[in-house]
Amino acid sequence: MTDKVIATHNGNFHADDVFSIAALKNIFPSFKLIRTRDLEVIGKADIVIDVGGEYDADAGRFDHHQRGGAGERENGIPYSSFGLIWQKYGLAICQGNQEVANSVDAGLVSTIDAIDCGHVEGVAQGISLSQTISMFNPTWQEDSHFDTCFDEAVDFASRVLTRFIASASGGINAKDIVAKAIDNAEDSRVIVLEKYTPWKRTVHALSEEALYMVYPSPSGQWRIQTVPVEPGSFEDRKPLPKQWAGLSDDALKEVTGIDDAMFCHNGLFIAGAESFESTMKMASIALQA
Repeated sequence: MTDKVIATHNGNFHADDVFSIAALKNIFPSFKLIRTRDLEVIGKADIVIDVGGEYDADAGRFDHHQRGGAGERENGIPYSSFGLIWQKYGLAICQGNQEVANSVDAGLVSTIDAIDCGHVEGVAQGISLSQTISMFNPTWQEDSHFDTCFDEAVDFASRVLTRFIASASGGINAKDIVAKAIDNAEDSRVIVLEKYTPWKRTVHALSEEALYMVYPSPSGQWRIQTVPVEPGSFEDRKPLPKQWAGLSDDALKEVTGIDDAMFCHNGLFIAGAESFESTMKMASIALQA
């Protein structure tokens, strides 16, 4: 069996063609990549990305520069070549998990598509991943070869894509664990996790009563953390007691009456003790404050 021939344009590259090739590495362990604008060569390729003026997923054509583009999402973000590749192969790359594929599309793919297509409304400001990829292009002062730089950018994009998938999978797999902890809570205001698990989205979706999360730290002690009023907010549903702010060790032990209390952040959003029992005592005191 011969390797697939994948063609994309040569010269200056962007995040959409770079990430498209990075994604296809998950589908085709080995393929021949040709970077060219020679239409005869393009026409013979098995898969064509970001060049050729045609979108036909069944035929392996994934361009979006033709008149009328290649469609857009329900939220109005047009598809670039990366989005078209993700539509075709994203589910397989995510091991058949549609929720993970959708999450990666929302968090990574659609942003790259939006920037590539000039659809910048709602895109976060600052240095973007797309700009980072573009900086892999050689500058006018460098003698580097575009194709070599492209390969370096693909290697970087492959690692980023792998971590996005892992992060999305971790967050989604955490939902069932956190939901079960909410159901099993003796007091709906204090949710106990047997192991730290990403919890904020699930708690906000399922519990209006939760005020504190209690979980073990990697070093073996326990933590109590406040639930913010909404994800990303610095305002908490119920901060820890004001008199704990910034205290640690003996000072915190004296104020709390807990002999293994360790610390409380000055922002009153997280505190800790050596044992689970003591951390639950912290929760009990905080609820009554």
